[in-house]
Amino acid sequence: MQAQMLAPAAVLVLWSLIILLWIIPARFGAVAKMADKSALPTKPGMRGNDLEGVIPDKANWPAHNYAHLHEQPTVFYAAALIIAIMGPAALDVTLAWVYVALRIVHSLWQNLVNTVPVRFALFLASTAALVVLAVRAVMATLLADPSALPV
Repeated sequence: MQAQMLAPAAVLVLWSLIILLWIIPARFGAVAKMADKSALPTKPGMRGNDLEGVIPDKANWPAHNYAHLHEQPTVFYAAALIIAIMGPAALDVTLAWVYVALRIVHSLWQNLVNTVPVRFALFLASTAALVVLAVRAVMATLLADPSALPV
């Protein structure tokens, strides 16, 4: 069942890369549509954040979401790995898929619509699944039977 537990994590990794690729057309498209390109920052070492307030907010939403996919999901990856190593139960796999599905819906909502009440509800629901996974990871390790380990 280790592969079943790691599959949701692998899907979230791939989803994060899809969001990374989404940033390119969103930002470059917004820059291409600008009538006055003199508003673009020209300083050396310019970063994506320098486009905040210069291009339409919607063009920056995928970048904001990409940053979010590198915040809380890091905890998910750790919990998924711990549970996969310790031996996942069907509930663990289900919770992992629920978390990933909610994060994907959260990404789509943030990148396309971005109304905060719905986005926050999706965040809370995914966080609830993650909290249960984290507690189960702690239980799997702290309550492990050392006598059952190989010699």
